[in-house]
Amino acid sequence: MDGWWLADAWQHSPVYLVSWVFWLVFSITLHELGHGWAAIRCGDRTPIELGHMTWNPAVHIGTPGLIAFFLFGIAWGAMPVNPSRFRGRRDDLIVSAAGPAMNVGLSLVCGTALGLWIALAGGWTSDSISLGSITLYDNVQTFLMLGCGLNAVLVVLNLLPIPPLDGSRILANVYAPYDRLISHGNAPVVGLILFAMVFFYGGGVLWTIGWSVTDFLSEGVLRLIAPRYFEMN
Repeated sequence: MDGWWLADAWQHSPVYLVSWVFWLVFSITLHELGHGWAAIRCGDRTPIELGHMTWNPAVHIGTPGLIAFFLFGIAWGAMPVNPSRFRGRRDDLIVSAAGPAMNVGLSLVCGTALGLWIALAGGWTSDSISLGSITLYDNVQTFLMLGCGLNAVLVVLNLLPIPPLDGSRILANVYAPYDRLISHGNAPVVGLILFAMVFFYGGGVLWTIGWSVTDFLSEGVLRLIAPRYFEMN
């Protein structure tokens, strides 16, 4: 089944496949729970009433997302909220931003941990990761790199002002004309087209940003705690 993402990821490295599955599922789950926790704090108990305050990823991703994940290695999530229950004027903005904030936190934690791991474990491996030559150092490095890079990508992607991404709700809360624009009946169709264009044509740019964030965070930690590492390399 050459070309299927599962087969390609396994061929690259089993730990790469396991890391991708873990981080995508965990990051989406925590992202959606972030929306839910914020909504509850803002007075909306809809996430609780509909059974979405759970760590079960299948509840958040849903059947279509799970099928897409199996076929293509990508997925999405959803958290039901009712803005009419929010108490504050800016609660919709807070709830919308809570999901990406979780991904920011995960990216920061993984990037910092990656820098610490490189410093403690002795530096970057010079050999490419391949079956039969994977060490514990390589495994942990791959795991943390994917955690940092993937969450950075999710942050940038979700902050794009394209319905139904979180960025569209955030912008709508601070710019009334945009709120009226995305309230138009054709907005969901236009948003779907724009999202597809970003996905098919902007994926490389998103991953360039993700890996740049990973390098920036890990190297920043290394320069703070192990500056001699850069003198030696």
